[in-house]
Amino acid sequence: MTPVVRETTPAEHLAWVERSTAAGGSASFLQTPAWGRVKAEWRHESLGWFDGPGPDATQVGAALVLYRQLPRLKRFLAYAPEGPLLDWATDDLGAWLEPFTAHVKQRGAFGVRIGPPVVLRRWDAAAVKAGIADPAVARLDDAAPTVREAAGARVVSQLERLGWRSQAAAGGFGAGQPQYVFQVPLRHADGAARTEDEVLAGMNQQWRRNIKRSAKEGVVLTVSTGASDDAEADLAAFHDLYRHTAERDRFTPRPLGYFRTMLDALAGESTDRIRLWLARHEGDLVAATIAVRVGGHTWYSYGASSTEKRDVRGSNAVQWAMMRDALAAGSSVYDLRGITDTLDADDPHAGLIQFKVGTGGEAVEYAGEYDLPLNRPLYKAFEMYLKRRG
Repeated sequence: MTPVVRETTPAEHLAWVERSTAAGGSASFLQTPAWGRVKAEWRHESLGWFDGPGPDATQVGAALVLYRQLPRLKRFLAYAPEGPLLDWATDDLGAWLEPFTAHVKQRGAFGVRIGPPVVLRRWDAAAVKAGIADPAVARLDDAAPTVREAAGARVVSQLERLGWRSQAAAGGFGAGQPQYVFQVPLRHADGAARTEDEVLAGMNQQWRRNIKRSAKEGVVLTVSTGASDDAEADLAAFHDLYRHTAERDRFTPRPLGYFRTMLDALAGESTDRIRLWLARHEGDLVAATIAVRVGGHTWYSYGASSTEKRDVRGSNAVQWAMMRDALAAGSSVYDLRGITDTLDADDPHAGLIQFKVGTGGEAVEYAGEYDLPLNRPLYKAFEMYLKRRG
């Protein structure tokens, strides 16, 4: 089968995502039609893959494509973050990608960037902790993985054969989405759901102690969605704490308007899509997070924490609340999102993986992002533009 690619409506796009994830499957929230509304600075388009050209053809794939314009030119980089959503297990990836690249080229794209949602390797918590403790191990690459995914390796091999270029950056953090993430599986290998007690038992002693400490200290947790009456006030409280966190940890915060758009767009698509969690102690906001869910996948998307009252362990409390909520919703995985690949205890990024490994989950390496130049002179100019921007 050579699929046919054509534009679809956001409603058709969403219907396909819901069908494909109905049995607990996964699709990135960056590949939902609502995400196009969030990334307002990009032009966006919903695409569908079909098993034939006629109106009765069955949809077999989908993508949210973002188009970023080159300065002063009506030419675009076409970007499908953490997508497209298609049959990545195929042995003929070219048959799926060629009609896609032809379509976006007709739309004025000089190049295409994709983020295949396929896993290459996994390291369980024991392997990560052993690597951190071993002075000879500096990066995940130096530690033997617990699992190597043959399907992911086949995808990478096919992409390289088809002329796609890896955009992997040192440490796994580039301009796009992280190549390395940390996830807590919420199901056993046989598909049976884990219980709360089983998830807790998988955590290290410090995490369990901190969760108990937060309850003993009286940390109060609340949750709101974009549809709730308290959403605007809760979002403002989250953003105040987020800006405090950005100043402390020295990163550039996103504006309040970005999060307001994100909450409205995702909640408008599905009432269960996005939740804002707040942890308070004696009325003081000590931690706040945003969780997103699509099908069987729940993500911890953004977080903030207070420098004061860290001893009440609000961050552990809110993470455990989100995990319990994901379990109750039937999620298969709780995703704490990006980490770097460092296991060097002296690296400033090591604290991030050390915090996350306490959950008892696993470090996961995805294939990362790949580019295909469609107009080589313009693509080269684009690369030079990015380098000048730093």
